[in-house]
Amino acid sequence: MFYTCGPNEAMVVSGFCRSPPLMISGGRVFVFPCVQQIQRISLNTLTLNVKSDKVYTRHGVPISVTGIAQMKIQGQNKQMLAAACQMFMGKSEPEIAQIALETLEGHQRAIIAHLTVEEIYKDRKKFSEQVFKVASSDLVNMGISVVSYTLKDVHDDQDYLHSLGKARTAQVQKDARIGEALNKRDAVIREAHALQEKVSAQYMNEIQMAKAQRDFELKKAAYDIEVNTKKAESEMAYQLQVAKTKQRIEEEKMQVQVVERTQQITLQEQEITRREKELEAKVKKPAEAERYRLEKLAEAERLQLIMEAEAEAESIRVRGEAEAFAVEAKGRAEAEQMAKKAEAFQQYKEGAMVDMLLEKLPQVAEEISKPLSAANKVTMVSSGGSEVGAAKLTGEVLDIMTRLPETIEKLTGVSISQVARTG
Repeated sequence: MFYTCGPNEAMVVSGFCRSPPLMISGGRVFVFPCVQQIQRISLNTLTLNVKSDKVYTRHGVPISVTGIAQMKIQGQNKQMLAAACQMFMGKSEPEIAQIALETLEGHQRAIIAHLTVEEIYKDRKKFSEQVFKVASSDLVNMGISVVSYTLKDVHDDQDYLHSLGKARTAQVQKDARIGEALNKRDAVIREAHALQEKVSAQYMNEIQMAKAQRDFELKKAAYDIEVNTKKAESEMAYQLQVAKTKQRIEEEKMQVQVVERTQQITLQEQEITRREKELEAKVKKPAEAERYRLEKLAEAERLQLIMEAEAEAESIRVRGEAEAFAVEAKGRAEAEQMAKKAEAFQQYKEGAMVDMLLEKLPQVAEEISKPLSAANKVTMVSSGGSEVGAAKLTGEVLDIMTRLPETIEKLTGVSISQVARTG
């Protein structure tokens, strides 16, 4: 069956298949009933009040010493646990504490015998360390470790310690009185020195204050001059800086305008270049091609005309002879017609001239309208009191036509309207 124990206890299993015995500190173990045995040993800390009464010191003075020791069986060290099991298995905690107490008291008495009362009383730490060292080396063999040891009390029945205290007390009191007198003397001297130093310091302080006030006034006047100078310089520098800033701003504006103008020029140049290329592509190139085509056509026509001229030369010569007669006859007919027109002009004069001018008026109107028919775009501006659009343009042409009789009258001296009313 299983057995368990806490961290302040150890179990020892012996018997069948347990040689040497199994020791477990704070855990569990399986034990076969009847063939195995389990025993327990406490690992609690033991507090021992170690008293050594009337132990003679090295000088033969009997004293009583009381110390407090903390010790326990070390369960983590297997060798010490095995030694403790061999020494204390089956014993209770009081029995283990009594054994350790007697051992520790013996070591304490031995150490007291080798020391004087003064050494024990004045250097308790040294005494405690010696007891701890000697007792630890002996108790380890029993499986017990000394956790701590402190000296609690030292006294005697012969008033030895009290006498030592009286002498020391008297010495201390004497030293205290002497020290108090010296301190009072020193205090009076220091007080006088302090008063003297106070008065000197006060006078020196007043002198220093006067010097400081004087230096302050002088430096303040110099600083005021410097401040006013710097202020004037600052104001002038500010005005100068403002002027420079304005000038720089104007320069920047001019620079911006120059840059803008440069960019505009660049854009214009690019636009000119683009238009030149566009003109070259749309006009120049086709014009050159058209010129080449026309040159070739003209050359071909020239050759054709030369050949046709050579072919027709002969026919022209023959036809010319025939036409010469016809022209001669026509000339005679036209001469007769002109003679008759001259006679008519002599007879009718102004009426004939007006008739001839009226025959030519359509041609004049056609010549006047030719510029308008050749125009691609006409922009007309109206003042708001006349017609606009096509009516305006037609009116302009008619206005020109109505002025023709005046022009003819100025050129020929013939008034068409009077001739028309007379006729």
